[in-house]
Formats: sequence, structure tokens, C-alpha cells
Amino acid sequence: MARESESGLPIEPLYGPSDLAGWDPAERLGEPGSYPFTRGVYPTMYTVRPWTMRQYAGFGTATESNARYRQLIAHGTTGLSVAFDLPTQMGHDSDAPLAHGEVGKVGVAIDSIDDMRVLFDGIPLDQVSTSMTINAPAALLLLLYQLVAEEQGVLADRLTGTIQNDVLKEYIARGTYIFPPKPSLRLIADIFKYCRAEIPKWNTISISGYHMAEAGASPAQEIAFTLADGIEYVRTAVAAGMDVDDFAPRLSFFFVARTTLLEEVAKFRAARRIWARVMREEFGARDPKSLMLRFHTQTAGVQLTAQQPEVNLVRVAVQALAAVLGGTQSLHTNSFDEAIALPTDKSARLALRTQQVLAHETDVTATVDPFAGSYAVERMTDDVEAAAVDLMRRVEDLGGAVAAIERGFQKDEIERNAYRIAQETDAGERVVVGVNRFRLDEEEPYEPLRVDPAIETRQAARLARLRAERDQPAVDAALAALRKAAEGEDNVLYSMKEALRARATVGEVCNALRDVWGTYVPSVSF
Repeated sequence: MARESESGLPIEPLYGPSDLAGWDPAERLGEPGSYPFTRGVYPTMYTVRPWTMRQYAGFGTATESNARYRQLIAHGTTGLSVAFDLPTQMGHDSDAPLAHGEVGKVGVAIDSIDDMRVLFDGIPLDQVSTSMTINAPAALLLLLYQLVAEEQGVLADRLTGTIQNDVLKEYIARGTYIFPPKPSLRLIADIFKYCRAEIPKWNTISISGYHMAEAGASPAQEIAFTLADGIEYVRTAVAAGMDVDDFAPRLSFFFVARTTLLEEVAKFRAARRIWARVMREEFGARDPKSLMLRFHTQTAGVQLTAQQPEVNLVRVAVQALAAVLGGTQSLHTNSFDEAIALPTDKSARLALRTQQVLAHETDVTATVDPFAGSYAVERMTDDVEAAAVDLMRRVEDLGGAVAAIERGFQKDEIERNAYRIAQETDAGERVVVGVNRFRLDEEEPYEPLRVDPAIETRQAARLARLRAERDQPAVDAALAALRKAAEGEDNVLYSMKEALRARATVGEVCNALRDVWGTYVPSVSF
């Protein structure tokens, strides 16, 4: 019986030498740590040290999230990954009318430097790498992090971490955008310049396919549209006067890992090869680090089920193995109960233990790229690459990623694929254990973690206290300077930092930029 991959590509029951006929290993593979980086971005990969185990966490107040971070570090997490609530992601304060009912629900509420100070209390920022999943207001959260580090006495050149800062995928798949594309890209270019001068070890963007995959993108669509967005960001920075080798080494990517292990390994290998070729041939990058596609991976939340949630432990282990065999630089493993609610302490610990078992109890770290030369994986890598390149060519034919977004191309393609997957699942052609096969007559009870709704009231009280205590004329002057910078061509991060230092809130800073740049309203087609 013929099978298809998640990308709709044929999977043969047997692969052999004929599938790699005319195949040049030097051209397709190279050596680990060298062009075209198919086999990994570093020569030794995990044989010297494993990937960064970065657990994504954040809920409720800064105090509660700080306690969770300390627990994760105590359990062996080597990198923090901060989840922010929807009001923070959309640039609204917790007491804004639009924030009602969402404060602290899907991440931590951060309204000002006061909250950021509490979030990282007792965590030495020169010893931990921090990733922040924040996009439209990414500059604000980075600056708040830098300000807290300064209070700890940590110099900016000691800070390491990543801001997601990928607004283009928000227009495609996720929706937490604020400003229109043009000023959003200008803000991203300002971040690139600021970090090169002020926070040189910081990864300035994590170009994300994960959220596209969660919206229904196939593996080929995931890497095609993500790399197309990456090309747009590089073009924006070059047009702003930056040399490609001045910023490209700090670019990073963010992908999903599904349970379809072989295609996922092929996807990661194909993505590295495509990006290396684009950076060398289109942009003329000379620094080898500019050619490296370094990426973080998260296991596939969309594949977790509320039915028989313990089965998700198996799914996450397989997904994590796919990410490791595919050569990820850092990894977050989802907790088995995330399809029901926020993870409990126990489930978060089990998720981390999954990575630790892979790193320390298996032999996957003993050798670099163990699938190299596999007839099946090399052929699947070629197939995924060809499908992704074809999609990238279609994006270019429409005028690039932004023009294609404005036409709704990526969104339409992803939605078509999501519909295909839903149809196959409903028909039973795609087996989901516990959902459409191997079901239980009655599910076992499970007590999820719940967020206290009183958090919204407490955050509002903190904001009222902050506004009463701060030097309001200083805040007003700083916000006026920010508006002036946004109206001109100055880098807005410098005036933004002073506004945040004066205890302006996230919502006030974003509103100052809204006054100048406006907000994005998507076109609707039927």
C-alpha cells in the first residue's frame, strides 16, 4: 500500500542505491560543520556536549513564573524560554479593556520593568541563556531584560539568548501583530543594529515555522515559508545599510518536530542546505557563520491529545528524538498535559527528563548525523528540499514574502493542507491513537493546573501603584522622544530604553508607536 509523507510526497516501501543514482555526496552532504551544512552546523555536534535543554514556561504573575524557572534550573534546565500572556504579546497593559480575561492565561504578564525585575529575581543573567517568545513588542522585552541585567551588574556583552521577533509569521499563521509590515520591518532592522552595537551575543531573531506547523503547514511548507520570511528579513537589513556578515551570524530559526520521525530528520537537513545556498549565492555572505541555519525545536503541541494524555509522553519522546537526529541546537519538550491546561510541576519535570534520557542514556550523542548515507533519509531530504524550493519560487514570483502575505498566499496554502489533514483524520485514514482508534470507553479523571483569575486584579493594582509612584513628567518626555524617533529615521530602541527605564509601561510604549505607525488591519477575502 502506497503511503504519503506529511508533505504529501510519496514514501516508498523500500529505498536502495537507485534512489541516489547520480548523487554526489560532496555536493549534497559535505562534512559536518562545513558547507552546505546538511550534516549539521558544527563539526562535533553532540559528541562534545548535548543540545541546550530549554523549557518553555511562564504563567500568571512574574512571581509565579520566577518560582517555576528556579525549579527548572534546579532540575537541570540549561536555558530558559519565556512565555508571555496575550496582552503582553499584543502590547497592552493588564488593566487595558482589551486585556480583560486574558491576563496571565497563556504566559506571564509583564507590564513594566517592575515585573521584569521580579521575573528574573535571583537568576544570574550572565549564567543563563534566555529565549523570549515575543514578536511585535520584542524590542521592549529585550530592553527590559537588558535593564534588569544592568541592575544585577551584568554587562550587556555577557547576555546570551534569543528574541523570537518574527512578525511576518504573525501575519501568516498566528495573529499577534501590532503594526503594519513596513514599520514592523523597520523595527526589526533597528533591533539588528542595536544588538550589533550593544548586545553582540544576542540572537536577534528566531524565524519561526513552528506556528505555521501548528496552523496546519506541512513540513515542506513549514521550511519554505520560514526561509522565505528569513530572506525578507535579510533583504530589509541589507537595504537599511548593514553588511550581511554583520548580522546574519546572529539569525536563528525555530521549527516543530512531529512524530513522523524520518521526514522530520529530512526536513531539518534540507532546511540547512537551502539556507546555506541562499546566503552564499543570493546575498554573497562570506562568513561561514552567516551560512549556518541554527535552530531551536519544540515538539508538536498540535499533535498532543486530551484523550489518554499519558500517551503524549510517547509522542513527545519520538518528536524529541526526531529533533535530535535532525541536528537541533536547542530543544523544548512539551508536557503531556498541555492539551488540557498549563503544565503541572510534575509534567514539566517529566518533559525535561525526556531530553535528559535521550542525552545521557541513549547513544544518539555518540556520533554526528547517524542517518547520513541512508537511502531513505537522503532521498526524502532531496524530495522535501525540492518541494520547499518550489514553494519558495512561488513566493518570489509574487514579489517576496510580504507581497505574498498581502495576497494571502501562505495562509491559503497552509489552510488547504490543514483541511486535508482534518479530512484524513475524520475518515480514519490518519490514525491518532486514543482519538479515532484505540479509544477508551471512559477517560480517567485528571486535575489540571488552573490560573487564578484574581491575577488580573493584582496586576491592575500594581500598575496603579507604579503610575502613582513614578516621575510622570519624565515618562511623558521619554514617550515624546520615542514618538519623534519613530517619525524620523533614528534607531527607536535608544529612546524606547529610556522610556522603559523611566517606568513607562509596555502598553504606553506600544501606544506611542501606534500613534505614529498605526496598526495592521488584515484584508479579508471570501
